[in-house]
Amino acid sequence: PGPAHPRLFRAQGAGPTSLPGDWLNPEVIPEDPVAADDPGSRARFRTMSWIPFKIGQPKKQIVPKTVERDFEREYGKLQQLEEQTRRLQKDMKKSTDADLALSKSAVKISLDLLSNPLCEQDQDFLNMVTALDTAMKRMDAFNQEKVNQIQKTVIEPLKKFGSVFPSLNMAVKRREQALQDYRRLQAKVEKYEEKEKTGPVLAKLHQAREELRPVRDDFEAKNKQLLDEMPRFYNSRLDYFQPSFESLVRAQVGYYSEMQKIFGDLTQQLDQPGHTDEQRERENEARLSELRALSIVADD
Repeated sequence: PGPAHPRLFRAQGAGPTSLPGDWLNPEVIPEDPVAADDPGSRARFRTMSWIPFKIGQPKKQIVPKTVERDFEREYGKLQQLEEQTRRLQKDMKKSTDADLALSKSAVKISLDLLSNPLCEQDQDFLNMVTALDTAMKRMDAFNQEKVNQIQKTVIEPLKKFGSVFPSLNMAVKRREQALQDYRRLQAKVEKYEEKEKTGPVLAKLHQAREELRPVRDDFEAKNKQLLDEMPRFYNSRLDYFQPSFESLVRAQVGYYSEMQKIFGDLTQQLDQPGHTDEQRERENEARLSELRALSIVADD
Protein backbone atom coordinates (compact mmCIF):
# COMPACT_ATOMS: atom_id res chain seq x y z
CA PRO A 1 0.00 0.00 0.00
CA GLY A 2 1.01 3.56 -0.64
CA PRO A 3 1.27 6.43 1.79
CA ALA A 4 -1.65 7.80 3.74
CA HIS A 5 -4.55 8.88 1.55
CA PRO A 6 -3.98 12.41 0.18
CA ARG A 7 -6.70 15.01 0.24
CA LEU A 8 -9.23 14.15 -2.45
CA PHE A 9 -10.04 17.63 -3.64
CA ARG A 10 -8.80 21.16 -3.05
CA ALA A 11 -10.88 24.32 -2.92
CA GLN A 12 -10.96 26.13 -6.22
CA GLY A 13 -13.40 28.50 -7.85
CA ALA A 14 -16.16 26.50 -9.49
CA GLY A 15 -18.07 28.95 -11.58
CA PRO A 16 -20.91 30.39 -9.51
CA THR A 17 -19.59 29.11 -6.18
CA SER A 18 -17.06 26.71 -4.70
CA LEU A 19 -17.47 23.40 -2.99
CA PRO A 20 -16.50 23.39 0.68
CA GLY A 21 -13.19 22.44 2.19
CA ASP A 22 -10.78 20.27 0.24
CA TRP A 23 -13.39 18.84 -2.06
CA LEU A 24 -12.84 20.34 -5.48
CA ASN A 25 -9.81 19.70 -7.63
CA PRO A 26 -10.81 18.80 -11.17
CA GLU A 27 -7.15 18.71 -12.16
CA VAL A 28 -6.70 15.38 -10.35
CA ILE A 29 -5.96 12.68 -12.92
CA PRO A 30 -6.97 9.10 -12.06
CA GLU A 31 -3.99 6.80 -11.79
CA ASP A 32 -6.00 4.07 -13.50
CA PRO A 33 -7.68 5.33 -16.70
CA VAL A 34 -9.95 2.30 -16.73
CA ALA A 35 -11.74 3.66 -13.67
CA ALA A 36 -12.65 6.82 -15.54
CA ASP A 37 -13.20 5.48 -19.05
CA ASP A 38 -14.91 2.14 -18.42
CA PRO A 39 -18.67 2.68 -17.97
CA GLY A 40 -18.86 -0.58 -16.05
CA SER A 41 -16.35 0.56 -13.47
CA ARG A 42 -19.04 2.30 -11.43
CA ALA A 43 -20.94 -0.96 -11.12
CA ARG A 44 -17.79 -2.68 -9.91
CA PHE A 45 -17.18 0.07 -7.36
CA ARG A 46 -20.70 -0.46 -6.06
CA THR A 47 -19.99 -4.04 -5.07
CA MET A 48 -16.25 -4.39 -4.65
CA SER A 49 -16.12 -3.41 -0.96
CA TRP A 50 -18.94 -5.67 0.10
CA ILE A 51 -18.21 -9.00 -1.59
CA PRO A 52 -15.92 -11.00 0.74
CA PHE A 53 -13.09 -13.03 -0.74
CA LYS A 54 -12.68 -16.68 0.21
CA ILE A 55 -8.89 -16.52 0.47
CA GLY A 56 -7.06 -14.75 3.29
CA GLN A 57 -10.16 -13.71 5.23
CA PRO A 58 -9.61 -13.03 8.93
CA LYS A 59 -11.95 -14.47 11.51
CA LYS A 60 -12.05 -11.12 13.28
CA GLN A 61 -14.54 -8.55 11.96
CA ILE A 62 -12.08 -5.77 11.18
CA VAL A 63 -14.68 -3.33 9.80
CA PRO A 64 -17.99 -3.09 11.68
CA LYS A 65 -21.04 -3.85 9.56
CA THR A 66 -22.53 -0.48 10.47
CA VAL A 67 -19.45 1.25 9.04
CA GLU A 68 -19.72 -0.74 5.81
CA ARG A 69 -23.41 0.12 5.55
CA ASP A 70 -22.67 3.80 6.11
CA PHE A 71 -19.97 3.71 3.45
CA GLU A 72 -22.22 1.90 0.98
CA ARG A 73 -25.05 4.37 1.57
CA GLU A 74 -22.91 7.51 1.15
CA TYR A 75 -21.07 6.21 -1.90
CA GLY A 76 -24.33 5.06 -3.48
CA LYS A 77 -25.75 8.57 -3.12
CA LEU A 78 -22.71 10.01 -4.87
CA GLN A 79 -22.94 7.48 -7.69
CA GLN A 80 -26.54 8.55 -8.24
CA LEU A 81 -25.47 12.20 -8.13
CA GLU A 82 -22.77 11.50 -10.71
CA GLU A 83 -25.30 9.98 -13.11
CA GLN A 84 -27.78 12.82 -12.57
CA THR A 85 -25.07 15.43 -13.17
CA ARG A 86 -23.98 13.72 -16.38
CA ARG A 87 -27.56 13.48 -17.63
CA LEU A 88 -28.34 17.10 -16.76
CA GLN A 89 -25.24 18.35 -18.54
CA LYS A 90 -26.16 16.32 -21.62
CA ASP A 91 -29.76 17.58 -21.62
CA MET A 92 -28.70 21.21 -21.18
CA LYS A 93 -26.37 20.87 -24.18
CA LYS A 94 -29.20 19.39 -26.26
CA SER A 95 -31.49 22.24 -25.20
CA THR A 96 -29.06 25.01 -26.19
CA ASP A 97 -28.26 23.28 -29.49
CA ALA A 98 -31.98 23.09 -30.27
CA ASP A 99 -32.44 26.77 -29.37
CA LEU A 100 -29.66 27.79 -31.74
CA ALA A 101 -31.00 25.58 -34.52
CA LEU A 102 -34.46 27.13 -34.13
CA SER A 103 -33.31 30.74 -34.45
CA LYS A 104 -30.93 29.91 -37.31
CA SER A 105 -33.79 28.22 -39.16
CA ALA A 106 -36.00 31.30 -38.65
CA VAL A 107 -33.29 33.53 -40.13
CA LYS A 108 -32.92 31.13 -43.07
CA ILE A 109 -36.67 31.28 -43.75
CA SER A 110 -36.71 35.09 -43.80
CA LEU A 111 -33.72 35.15 -46.16
CA ASP A 112 -35.46 32.68 -48.47
CA LEU A 113 -38.53 34.92 -48.50
CA LEU A 114 -36.40 37.95 -49.37
CA SER A 115 -35.11 36.12 -52.43
CA ASN A 116 -38.67 35.34 -53.57
CA PRO A 117 -39.62 37.07 -56.86
CA LEU A 118 -42.72 38.51 -55.18
CA CYS A 119 -40.45 40.88 -53.25
CA GLU A 120 -39.47 42.47 -56.58
CA GLN A 121 -43.08 42.79 -57.71
CA ASP A 122 -44.85 43.90 -54.54
CA GLN A 123 -43.38 46.68 -52.39
CA ASP A 124 -45.79 46.00 -49.53
CA PHE A 125 -44.76 42.35 -49.47
CA LEU A 126 -41.09 43.36 -49.55
CA ASN A 127 -41.64 45.68 -46.58
CA MET A 128 -43.32 42.90 -44.61
CA VAL A 129 -40.58 40.37 -45.34
CA THR A 130 -37.87 42.92 -44.55
CA ALA A 131 -39.51 43.60 -41.18
CA LEU A 132 -39.69 39.85 -40.56
CA ASP A 133 -36.04 39.40 -41.51
CA THR A 134 -34.97 42.17 -39.14
CA ALA A 135 -36.98 40.60 -36.31
CA MET A 136 -35.53 37.13 -36.94
CA LYS A 137 -31.97 38.44 -36.91
CA ARG A 138 -32.61 40.28 -33.65
CA MET A 139 -34.09 37.10 -32.21
CA ASP A 140 -31.06 35.10 -33.30
CA ALA A 141 -28.67 37.62 -31.72
CA PHE A 142 -30.49 37.55 -28.37
CA ASN A 143 -30.73 33.77 -28.55
CA GLN A 144 -26.97 33.48 -29.07
CA GLU A 145 -26.42 35.76 -26.08
CA LYS A 146 -28.73 33.60 -23.96
CA VAL A 147 -26.98 30.39 -25.02
CA ASN A 148 -23.55 31.86 -24.26
CA GLN A 149 -24.72 32.82 -20.78
CA ILE A 150 -26.13 29.35 -20.14
CA GLN A 151 -22.92 27.75 -21.41
CA LYS A 152 -20.80 29.85 -19.07
CA THR A 153 -22.94 29.77 -15.93
CA VAL A 154 -24.70 26.40 -16.15
CA ILE A 155 -23.06 23.90 -18.51
CA GLU A 156 -19.45 24.66 -17.63
CA PRO A 157 -20.08 24.46 -13.85
CA LEU A 158 -21.89 21.15 -14.42
CA LYS A 159 -18.88 19.88 -16.33
CA LYS A 160 -16.50 21.03 -13.61
CA PHE A 161 -18.64 19.40 -10.92
CA GLY A 162 -18.70 16.15 -12.88
CA SER A 163 -14.91 16.15 -13.22
CA VAL A 164 -14.64 15.49 -9.47
CA PHE A 165 -16.14 12.00 -9.65
CA PRO A 166 -13.20 10.18 -11.31
CA SER A 167 -11.03 11.28 -8.37
CA LEU A 168 -13.68 10.12 -5.94
CA ASN A 169 -13.95 6.73 -7.64
CA MET A 170 -10.18 6.36 -7.56
CA ALA A 171 -10.18 7.17 -3.83
CA VAL A 172 -12.78 4.44 -3.28
CA LYS A 173 -10.65 2.02 -5.26
CA ARG A 174 -7.62 2.85 -3.09
CA ARG A 175 -9.72 2.31 0.00
CA GLU A 176 -10.79 -1.10 -1.31
CA GLN A 177 -7.19 -2.09 -1.99
CA ALA A 178 -6.17 -0.96 1.50
CA LEU A 179 -9.02 -3.01 2.97
CA GLN A 180 -7.92 -6.16 1.15
CA ASP A 181 -4.33 -5.66 2.34
CA TYR A 182 -5.65 -5.15 5.87
CA ARG A 183 -7.70 -8.36 5.72
CA ARG A 184 -4.82 -10.36 4.30
CA LEU A 185 -2.37 -9.28 7.00
CA GLN A 186 -4.96 -9.64 9.79
CA ALA A 187 -5.56 -13.24 8.65
CA LYS A 188 -1.79 -13.79 8.69
CA VAL A 189 -1.56 -12.51 12.27
CA GLU A 190 -4.46 -14.74 13.35
CA LYS A 191 -2.79 -17.75 11.75
CA TYR A 192 0.36 -17.31 13.87
CA GLU A 193 -1.68 -16.53 16.98
CA GLU A 194 -3.37 -19.93 16.69
CA LYS A 195 -0.09 -21.84 16.41
CA GLU A 196 1.98 -23.18 19.27
CA LYS A 197 4.04 -20.33 20.72
CA THR A 198 7.51 -21.48 19.73
CA GLY A 199 10.39 -19.11 19.18
CA PRO A 200 10.15 -19.05 15.38
CA VAL A 201 6.35 -18.65 15.53
CA LEU A 202 6.59 -15.75 17.99
CA ALA A 203 9.16 -14.08 15.74
CA LYS A 204 6.88 -14.45 12.73
CA LEU A 205 3.91 -13.22 14.78
CA HIS A 206 5.84 -10.13 15.81
CA GLN A 207 6.85 -9.49 12.21
CA ALA A 208 3.25 -9.96 10.99
CA ARG A 209 1.96 -7.50 13.59
CA GLU A 210 4.56 -4.95 12.54
CA GLU A 211 3.46 -5.36 8.92
CA LEU A 212 -0.19 -5.05 9.92
CA ARG A 213 0.09 -1.79 11.89
CA PRO A 214 0.83 0.68 9.03
CA VAL A 215 -1.60 -1.11 6.71
CA ARG A 216 -4.37 -0.88 9.30
CA ASP A 217 -3.60 2.79 9.92
CA ASP A 218 -3.61 3.46 6.17
CA PHE A 219 -7.02 1.85 5.70
CA GLU A 220 -8.52 3.60 8.71
CA ALA A 221 -7.27 6.96 7.45
CA LYS A 222 -8.70 6.38 3.98
CA ASN A 223 -11.97 5.07 5.37
CA LYS A 224 -12.39 7.94 7.84
CA GLN A 225 -11.64 10.58 5.25
CA LEU A 226 -14.17 9.18 2.78
CA LEU A 227 -16.85 8.78 5.46
CA ASP A 228 -16.24 12.37 6.59
CA GLU A 229 -16.01 14.00 3.19
CA MET A 230 -18.53 12.10 1.05
CA PRO A 231 -21.53 13.49 3.00
CA ARG A 232 -20.01 16.99 2.89
CA PHE A 233 -19.61 16.77 -0.85
CA TYR A 234 -23.15 15.46 -1.34
CA ASN A 235 -24.66 18.14 0.90
CA SER A 236 -22.77 20.89 -0.95
CA ARG A 237 -24.58 20.24 -4.23
CA LEU A 238 -27.43 22.70 -3.61
CA ASP A 239 -25.12 25.56 -2.66
CA TYR A 240 -23.01 24.81 -5.72
CA PHE A 241 -25.80 24.60 -8.27
CA GLN A 242 -28.25 27.21 -6.97
CA PRO A 243 -26.40 30.17 -8.59
CA SER A 244 -26.34 28.26 -11.88
CA PHE A 245 -30.06 27.67 -11.88
CA GLU A 246 -30.75 31.26 -10.87
CA SER A 247 -28.63 32.34 -13.84
CA LEU A 248 -30.58 29.97 -16.10
CA VAL A 249 -33.87 31.53 -15.02
CA ARG A 250 -32.52 35.07 -15.52
CA ALA A 251 -31.24 34.16 -18.98
CA GLN A 252 -34.62 32.76 -20.01
CA VAL A 253 -36.56 35.71 -18.55
CA GLY A 254 -34.28 38.21 -20.30
CA TYR A 255 -34.56 36.38 -23.62
CA TYR A 256 -38.34 36.06 -23.63
CA SER A 257 -38.77 39.66 -22.49
CA GLU A 258 -36.79 40.73 -25.55
CA MET A 259 -38.83 38.37 -27.73
CA GLN A 260 -42.02 40.03 -26.51
CA LYS A 261 -40.66 43.42 -27.58
CA ILE A 262 -39.37 42.15 -30.94
CA PHE A 263 -42.57 40.41 -31.96
CA GLY A 264 -44.69 43.23 -30.53
CA ASP A 265 -42.86 45.67 -32.80
CA LEU A 266 -43.19 43.25 -35.72
CA THR A 267 -46.92 42.90 -35.16
CA GLN A 268 -47.38 46.67 -35.22
CA GLN A 269 -45.48 46.89 -38.52
CA LEU A 270 -47.47 44.12 -40.17
CA ASP A 271 -50.91 44.89 -38.78
CA GLN A 272 -53.44 46.58 -41.02
CA PRO A 273 -55.27 49.34 -39.11
CA GLY A 274 -58.85 48.51 -38.18
CA HIS A 275 -58.52 44.76 -38.86
CA THR A 276 -59.50 42.36 -36.11
CA ASP A 277 -58.21 38.81 -35.79
CA GLU A 278 -61.59 37.53 -36.95
CA GLN A 279 -61.44 39.68 -40.10
CA ARG A 280 -57.94 38.45 -40.91
CA GLU A 281 -59.04 34.86 -40.41
CA ARG A 282 -62.01 35.33 -42.78
CA GLU A 283 -59.76 36.97 -45.38
CA ASN A 284 -57.26 34.11 -45.18
CA GLU A 285 -60.03 31.54 -45.54
CA ALA A 286 -61.40 33.38 -48.58
CA ARG A 287 -57.98 33.38 -50.24
CA LEU A 288 -57.51 29.69 -49.48
CA SER A 289 -60.92 28.94 -50.98
CA GLU A 290 -59.90 30.74 -54.17
CA LEU A 291 -56.72 28.66 -54.33
CA ARG A 292 -58.61 25.42 -53.76
CA ALA A 293 -60.92 26.29 -56.64
CA LEU A 294 -58.04 26.31 -59.11
CA SER A 295 -57.92 23.28 -61.36
CA ILE A 296 -54.25 22.61 -60.63
CA VAL A 297 -55.02 21.98 -56.96
CA ALA A 298 -58.44 20.35 -57.39
CA ASP A 299 -58.97 16.90 -55.91
CA ASP A 300 -58.88 13.96 -58.30
